[in-house]
Amino acid sequence: MALTVGVIGPEDLVHKVVAVGGAAGADRLVPLPYRHEDETLDVVGRAQAEVDALLFTGVVPHTIATAAGLLDRPAMYVPYSGATLLRALVELLRLGHDVTRISIDTLRRSEVMETLTEAKLPTEHVHVLPYRPGLTSQDLAEFHLAARDKKQTRVALTCLGSAFHLLDHEMHAVRLAPSRHSIRSTLQALLLATAGAHSGDAQVALGIIDLPAADQELAADLRVLGGSVADLPDGQRLVVTTRGVLEEVSEQFTRLPFLAGLAARHGAAHVGFGLGRTAAEAEALARRAVNRARSVGAVAGVVSMTDDVDIVIDAERSGPVATGPESTVTLARRVGLNPRTLERLRELAAEEPDEGITAHRVAEHLAVQQRTARRILKRLERAGVAVPTGSRQQGQTGRPPIVYRVRL
Repeated sequence: MALTVGVIGPEDLVHKVVAVGGAAGADRLVPLPYRHEDETLDVVGRAQAEVDALLFTGVVPHTIATAAGLLDRPAMYVPYSGATLLRALVELLRLGHDVTRISIDTLRRSEVMETLTEAKLPTEHVHVLPYRPGLTSQDLAEFHLAARDKKQTRVALTCLGSAFHLLDHEMHAVRLAPSRHSIRSTLQALLLATAGAHSGDAQVALGIIDLPAADQELAADLRVLGGSVADLPDGQRLVVTTRGVLEEVSEQFTRLPFLAGLAARHGAAHVGFGLGRTAAEAEALARRAVNRARSVGAVAGVVSMTDDVDIVIDAERSGPVATGPESTVTLARRVGLNPRTLERLRELAAEEPDEGITAHRVAEHLAVQQRTARRILKRLERAGVAVPTGSRQQGQTGRPPIVYRVRL
């Protein structure tokens, strides 16, 4: 199966990665350049519909996208290895520069020191600023200029193109770029990871059907899953299918087309599906799911996953015709949130119907951490009631937050 990889970074590095990857016989590579790393979220958002995986030309844009929770598919960044640094030092020596007094950003200090020691170069006057989330190009430039002003360094080595442009007219600066070997090896690892993720559609999904009486029509109802049905010793029925089929039939785990029919025939019906890494794990999750379905009500379906997520599907969601807006209690059960929390989110969404809401606003409104707020928005997105519409700078520096349009 041919895979499409989007390459994200500054234009010159994107073209280098695409050229190296293409020469190595990689699958289709789509260049997705930006002018400044602040545009990362917009570029990633636009790319989601056309690529299977994302390859970033460096750690900075990858970290920005990761922190914003945008990476919903395999993604890696090309590392700037010791070989990259060594190549730059050799070029500086060839041009007659003093490489014993240098400042270096983004790379790990241990990697820098190991590279210099192996090259038999002194390290006592080498200054390193490893990358951490939140650092901007201005921060990196100020680090290099401060070292220069203290007479501690003569040459700046930076991994960030925007920092290089700030330094270029202030001091001698060198912009590091990933090696061809790093590009090829990272791309190969990404393609393997992506192929593995796509094979997840073939992951075994086990379902347990718990009915109060035998049902001659059940096998016909479950034919839509394309799997097999077997009797369990306790009278329940075991369904074997695949994750890909279950996702398609359930419309991304939002409805079970046969649940309403079971409810009409029996008055009570509980269905639990488990998605695990092994058959044993999937069965354990299926049992957890059917137990959770019993606690929900007389008729319910639950899909349980390994990341401790239970998605609840009530009978009213599974009928042939929608009967109106989903109730707060039903939706709260389905996404695993407290109904009161959902009501407060409804209030927040109503306050800004056109502007959309961010994790920061959710955290503020619910008095929770932003990490918790991001998880809540992700659950709502999975349930189909929250859609990311872009990002908003809001007059502040750093990563622009993702804006969600929430329909409650």
